[in-house]
Amino acid sequence: MFMGEFHHNLDEKNRLIIPSKFREELGKKFVVTRGLEECLFVYSLDEWNKIVEKLRSLPFTNKDARTFMRMFLSGATECELDPNGRILLPSNLISYCSLTKEAIILGVNERLEIWAENKYEEFFNNNIDKFSDVAEGLFTNE
Repeated sequence: MFMGEFHHNLDEKNRLIIPSKFREELGKKFVVTRGLEECLFVYSLDEWNKIVEKLRSLPFTNKDARTFMRMFLSGATECELDPNGRILLPSNLISYCSLTKEAIILGVNERLEIWAENKYEEFFNNNIDKFSDVAEGLFTNE
C-alpha cells in the first residue's frame, strides 16, 4: 500500500525523484499514465496488469469505454528507475499534468499520483471542506 505526500522538483532533463519509501514496492519497472483530475497515475507492473484485464472486459461498443481507454492507454509508458531513483517523464505526460518544476508525489493505496504543485493545492483547497461529507457518504453503508 502506498501512502504519504512528498515534494520533489522536476529537473531540467525532465527527471523526477521517486521517494525511496515507494521504490521497492513499485519495482524497477512500472507504468506511468494520464490520471484523473490532471495528475499522473503510477502503477507497479502487477497493478497495471490488473487494470488492463479490467479494461479488456469493457465493451468496445460503449463510447465512454472507448474514450477512457484511448486517454488512459495512449498516455501509458513503461518507466524505469535510474541509479539515483529518478524517472524520465515523457513530454506528453508533463504537458498533460501541467508540471513545470515543483511536483507532489502522493501514495494513494495501489498507485502513486504525480501532481503539479499548483494543481494539487487547487484540488486540495477545493475539496478540504467536503472531506467529512465525502467520508460520510462513502462509509454510511458499513
